[in-house]
Amino acid sequence: KVTALVGESGAGKTTVGRLLAKIIKPDGGSILVDGRPAPAARPRSYASTVQMVFQDPFASLNPVHRIRHQLARPLQIHHLAGDDVNSAVAGLLARVALKPPAQFAAKFPHELSGGQRQRVAIARALAVRPRVLIADEPVSMLDVSIRLGVLNLLADLRDKERLAILYVTHDIASARYLADTISVMYAGQLVESAPSVELTDQPAHPYTQLLLSAAPDPDRAQQPVLAGHGAPPSLLAPPSGCRFHPRCPYAMDVCKREAPPSVTVGAGHIAACWLHVDPAGRQASENGVPAAELEKETQKR
Repeated sequence: KVTALVGESGAGKTTVGRLLAKIIKPDGGSILVDGRPAPAARPRSYASTVQMVFQDPFASLNPVHRIRHQLARPLQIHHLAGDDVNSAVAGLLARVALKPPAQFAAKFPHELSGGQRQRVAIARALAVRPRVLIADEPVSMLDVSIRLGVLNLLADLRDKERLAILYVTHDIASARYLADTISVMYAGQLVESAPSVELTDQPAHPYTQLLLSAAPDPDRAQQPVLAGHGAPPSLLAPPSGCRFHPRCPYAMDVCKREAPPSVTVGAGHIAACWLHVDPAGRQASENGVPAAELEKETQKR
C-alpha cells in the first residue's frame, strides 16, 4: 500500500523519512520491519529492504557518470547483477518506462529531463529489490506536466512490485490521488491519520481542515472552509499543549495546557484533538488526569 505523510514545510516529514531509511540516527524509539525491530546499525540487509528516493533529481545523481554506471553500482555491491550487468541495467530502465533502455543507459544526467532523472533515481532504488520505498517529495521539483507520470509510476510499482511506499508530500491533493492512507503531521507530531478518501472528505483535525481549505479539490464531496492565520512554530521552542492551538479557531483552555490524546473517530481514523474527547474527559484533564490515561480509557471504549 501507499501511505502519504502530509504537512507543511518544516513539519518534520523528511526527517521521519530519513530516520526510517537509517540515514540519520534517532535519539530514541525503534523501527519495526515486518513487526520486528530493525537492526541498530544500517547493514546491507536493511538497505536492501528499505530504500529512499530524494526530492531533488538534479542533485541525487552523480553528474560525471553515465546512467549505466549509476544503476550498475548497487547491483554489483549487493551481488544482484548476475553474469550480464547490461541486461540487468536494461531491465531496471524498462521497469521505470525509460525506453529504449540502451539509449538511456548511455546518457549522462544532464542529458535527461527532470522527470527522467527521477525515474532513474527510482530505478536505482529498485535495483536492490526493496520491500519498502520512501519517496520524499518526488514530484515537487518537476514540471506540472510530468508530475502525473511519476505518480502513476509509483502506483504501478505498488500494484506490480507489491511495494510498500511512504509518499512524503506537502500536496494533499496528490496524496489523495496516490495514497491508500494519509497521515498528517504538524510541528513534528502526528495529528490525524485515516483512509485517504475519508480524511479528505471528513477531516477531523482543524489543521487537516486548514490544509484542505488551502488546497481545494473539486473531487471531494464537500469543500471545507477554514481560514488559517499565523505560521508553524519553531521546533526548537514549540508551544505548550497542542502545538496547533495558537492557530486553531476552536482552541480551548485545555488545548493550551496539555497535548491531546489520539482519539478514534472512525474505522481506521484517528485524530489527536481535544474536540473529539468527550466533555467528561476534558474535565478530567483539567482535574489533573494525564492525556495518556485518557487515551487508554478511550481505546477501551
